[in-house]
Amino acid sequence: MRLSNYFMPTLKETPTEAQIVSHRLMLRAGMVRQASAGIYSWLPLGLRVLKKIEQIVREEQDRAGAQELLMPTIQSADLWKQSGRYEDYGKEMLRIVDRHEREMLYGPTNEELITEIFRSSVKSYRDLPRNLYHIQWKFRDEVRPRFGVMRGREFLMKDAYSFDIDREGAKRAYNKMFVAYLRTYARMGLKAIPMAADTGPIGGDLSHEFIILADTGESAIFCHNDYLDADVLATDVDYGSDLQPIVDSWTKAYAATDEKHDQAEFEAQVPTDKRVERRGIEVGHIFYFGDKYSKPLGAEVVTADGAQVPVHMGSYGIGVSRLVGGIIEASHDDNGIIWPESVTPFKVGLINLRAGDADCVNACDGAYATLEAAGVEVLYEDRDSGAGAKFAAMDLIGLPWQLVIGPRGLKNGVVELKNRKTGEREELTLDAAINKLTS
Repeated sequence: MRLSNYFMPTLKETPTEAQIVSHRLMLRAGMVRQASAGIYSWLPLGLRVLKKIEQIVREEQDRAGAQELLMPTIQSADLWKQSGRYEDYGKEMLRIVDRHEREMLYGPTNEELITEIFRSSVKSYRDLPRNLYHIQWKFRDEVRPRFGVMRGREFLMKDAYSFDIDREGAKRAYNKMFVAYLRTYARMGLKAIPMAADTGPIGGDLSHEFIILADTGESAIFCHNDYLDADVLATDVDYGSDLQPIVDSWTKAYAATDEKHDQAEFEAQVPTDKRVERRGIEVGHIFYFGDKYSKPLGAEVVTADGAQVPVHMGSYGIGVSRLVGGIIEASHDDNGIIWPESVTPFKVGLINLRAGDADCVNACDGAYATLEAAGVEVLYEDRDSGAGAKFAAMDLIGLPWQLVIGPRGLKNGVVELKNRKTGEREELTLDAAINKLTS
């Protein structure tokens, strides 16, 4: 994509309403614009990142055996009244009355609706287990929406819901999602630590939240350093096998947010040189809640001996849009964002230092065509502006690589390749730089 044709309205100054790093950088980089309090329009650069994250989430859910569907944003209040949550949920739920005086709501979550879909379609134990998920926009009317996409009112979520015949089967489903979440975050370049959590308004008696480390995180976290050294993707996962040993390896050492932290226990369990005390951001939450929804909503199946029993359920959420901010909070410097390659909007920023120079234009145009043909996503800085402004814009948006082509280097037969994360620069021939970017 040529920057001269690309809609990327960057800002030189930080908007006064932006209080945290990710909010400031997303606004300055032209990724989002606020439509109203806690509600954002996603501009082309931000949308590319959002879609990359969404696709990684989708691939790992599919790999774990979950099946994708799509439920509506607007739900009937009747289902929520059956589950008993309609009045309990509070003012965060946006309640609506349609033209026929039917009570509706903008879904903050989907336990009731997915249970109704299941109960009308599945009647026998032979059709279990099932895990259904969707990626959909949600709305929660926060009293004080803040921190940009980290705590907005409208947000993109992945919600999965498992259905099993008993607690044992439900635990297997829970473990699959536990492992899938570890892999999902690792593929995004994140160290996510599972921590036992309260179940809150979702309900149930088994829950973990997944926390990534970030200095600006909303929670204090305390854990064993071994969690940070573990390589989640080093070995493949067979989802048909017993995953309990993997789950045990990620829950045996101490890990807690400030809400569940016990300093005496922390000091007793973790050697001094292994203690990690940092800030963290929640990017996912999984729950097992048994028959909390299936019983009142009548989601039952017939067992092998003819008994009618409510199914055991779990739910599993990932904040897809929240992850965009979370990744920035975990990966940035004073100059801007540093995207992991798996979610970057473009892999390479191609910078023409002299837009009016014929040799520079020819070299840049050739490199652009070659990289694009090789399937490398390139943002081509072809605008007629100063070198300083071009470097600042590229550092701000945080693409992993910058390929810099200028008249002086071309005369010496070299170009410059910069690694955004490390800051390392090297001079190579243009062919060698392209080979490195395509290998």
